[in-house]
Order: sequence, then C-alpha cells, then structure tokens
Amino acid sequence: MLPARGETGRKWTVCGVRTTWNTIGDGEFFCPGCGGDRNYRRRTGRRRFTLLGVPLLPRGLAGPVVECGSCRERFGTEVLEHPTCTRFSAMLRDAVHTVALAVLAAGGTGSRTALEAAAATVRAAGSEECTEEELAATVDALAVDSGRLSADMFGAALSIELHEALEPLSAHLAPAGRESVLLQGARIALSDGPYSPAEREVLSTVGTALRLTGDDVARLLAGVRASG
Repeated sequence: MLPARGETGRKWTVCGVRTTWNTIGDGEFFCPGCGGDRNYRRRTGRRRFTLLGVPLLPRGLAGPVVECGSCRERFGTEVLEHPTCTRFSAMLRDAVHTVALAVLAAGGTGSRTALEAAAATVRAAGSEECTEEELAATVDALAVDSGRLSADMFGAALSIELHEALEPLSAHLAPAGRESVLLQGARIALSDGPYSPAEREVLSTVGTALRLTGDDVARLLAGVRASG
C-alpha cells in the first residue's frame, strides 16, 4: 500500500529526548549481560529535547555509564567493582597460596606430608609450578624474619597478611566458596596429624578474614577432621 500524498513511508517522532554520548575512559570488565570478560567504554551523556529530530533545549546530563563493547548494553558504574574472571582467578590463587604458607608456618616444614599437601593445594588453585621446596624455602624465610620479631608481633603480621589476601576475595565468594578456602587450609594442617594450637589459631584467623562466624569455623574444622 502506497503512502498517502505528503507521506514518505517513514514514521516521524514529533518530539522527544535524545542523548548524545561521550567516551571518557575504557578498560576491561566482567559484563553481566555477556557473562564474561569484555572491553568497556565509560561514557557520559547530554540530554536534549528534540522537535522533529532537531535537538533544541538541554535536558540535563546522563550517566556515567559503562557500555559493553560486545553486547552494547549499558550498566551503572558499580559493575566495575566486580573483578574480571582473570582477576578473580588471580585473587583466589594468591589467597590459597597465602593460607598454605600460614598453615605451614604455624606447623613447621619438618613434615614432608604437610609440604606435599600444601603444594598440591596451591597447584590446584592455579600455581601449577609450585613445589614443596619452594614452599619450604618461603616458610623458612618467614621464620628468619620472625626471629627479629616478638611472637605477638609475628602473629599480628601474619594476621594482617591473611586479611589482606582474603577479605577482598570473600566479598565475591558465595558461602560455600569461603568455606572451601578454609577447608583447604584445614586439610593441609591435618595431613600430618591433629591440629596444633598454632594451626587452630591460624585457621581461626582465616575464617574471620573470610567472614565466617566462630561457630562456623569450629563446625568446619571438626567436620573435616571427622571425615579424614
């Protein structure tokens, strides 16, 4: 059907609001729309009232928003607080490595069984080239440093190290994921016998840094010991 005289077949919008976007930055983020790591553009916009498609009066600012380079969907800037998959994997790898070192430092490196369990745990978390010798050397270096500190100062330094590695990660882990990190440390501690008081103290600190309650930590430590 042909358009009537004076019509062109195009549907015109008499008036509306148009946003003109301007890119102010870019980077990589985890896109909630795509479900993976993507490039993004950080953008701000200016709204204008339009009449017959012609921009006229300013109607304020828009954004800032984060626009995915793949799906083009726009999100609030809070999505940048979520780590990329690559960053999350690195955070998890570093956290498990720190927990393994802390447990070994508490129990000592005299047990080959504990060193083997720790190295296997660290490798499974992504540090594929980690060896028992490497872990032992690192723990021995920590022991040398601790000789220059009082026991209380060393314990405080170890606690700070655990909190720095675990707290940023815990915000992005489900409860089961936080429990899993603690259980990995518990299995290392149990690999050469029952928990020592020092190992229990370290694992309690791990649980606190992972936002687990004291009751949850006690339940998990008892459960893994009973299952072993």
